[in-house]
Amino acid sequence: MQASKTDIRFPRLLASILRVAVAGLVATVALAQEPGAVPGWGALQILDRSVAPGSKSMFPLAEDRNFDSAFINSSVWVVHGAQAGPSLCITAGIHGDEINSVEIARRVFSSLEPEQLRGSVILLPMINLSGIRSGERYMADRRDLNRLFPGRRDGSLSSIVARGVFELVTAHCRALIDLHTGSFARTNVPQIRVTSERPGALDMARHFGSGVVVLGDGPRGSLRREASEAGVDAIIYEAAGPHRFDAEAARVGAEGVRSVMAWMGMLDQRGATIPFNNIYRRTYWERVPNSGGGFFFPEVEIGSRVKPGERLGTIYAPGYDTETPVLARRSGTVIGMAVPQIVLTGYALFNIGIEGSDLFPGLMLEPAPEPGAPEVDG
Repeated sequence: MQASKTDIRFPRLLASILRVAVAGLVATVALAQEPGAVPGWGALQILDRSVAPGSKSMFPLAEDRNFDSAFINSSVWVVHGAQAGPSLCITAGIHGDEINSVEIARRVFSSLEPEQLRGSVILLPMINLSGIRSGERYMADRRDLNRLFPGRRDGSLSSIVARGVFELVTAHCRALIDLHTGSFARTNVPQIRVTSERPGALDMARHFGSGVVVLGDGPRGSLRREASEAGVDAIIYEAAGPHRFDAEAARVGAEGVRSVMAWMGMLDQRGATIPFNNIYRRTYWERVPNSGGGFFFPEVEIGSRVKPGERLGTIYAPGYDTETPVLARRSGTVIGMAVPQIVLTGYALFNIGIEGSDLFPGLMLEPAPEPGAPEVDG
């Protein structure tokens, strides 16, 4: 008998992805102790798997073999330390075009020695697997996954994935580092985005050591914001641009993750110096002026400090022999910018960070983005 429309709820797919909830997955340990393990610290039970202390494991998030699961059957990587300690989740590839985030996750996983680790690291390195394979930013059903958290069990394919990821993170992890790059032909200076409402997350941002911290809650539906509101200390690392690998941004990201882990007591990483962090309480965009579209060429470098009236770039209108300067309206630092390309009226070109006192970061708030502003938080 043919199923009615109301019956089509991806029941098997849902059960597979949401084993986090169905099986009551929490960071529990098995009674049996492994050789070399600290007494009382046993195997990690996650997604119907048992990961022994002092070991690494890689397995699929969903194991169903059907048409839908082929689009979302991404990996879970676990490093379960030989010694007791906190749990950290690392997510990457929420947007399929942000491949450098996946490379950072790969470097972190490869560098960790479980015998030397205290606690557990759970990585979801390619959440939007179909997008990574195709180079598409959004999910296979054309939805932005980072606006769908915490997700719904009876929603769209993307919403079900969001729910599964969210429940895994909130069930297992005390802290979260979400890895991203810039979006839509833009590049970012390495930066951390964090809410000012969670002291633990602010400490994570400071110890990451990127040198740039932007304060704000993040957009509703983003993993960082929803996880923060669920009680997880969450930060975003965002650097470089989409569709390409950037070795320096990957190095800073991987080292920053390890620095946070050392601060959390998960690694013995002595002598790490925390660099000065520029903390930005506000950001704003310089855009293409009205009727000023054309060929855009920047004239400042990412990370440059600028002052009011300074020329940031020029837009040339081919066929009309005209040029339009792009000028800074306020003093600040270029923390994000568009690469040379064809642009039209209103397109966001330069993201300028306005510095605030680094003595009172809890008092600094990032305002809501301007209407039509590019996405923040990846």
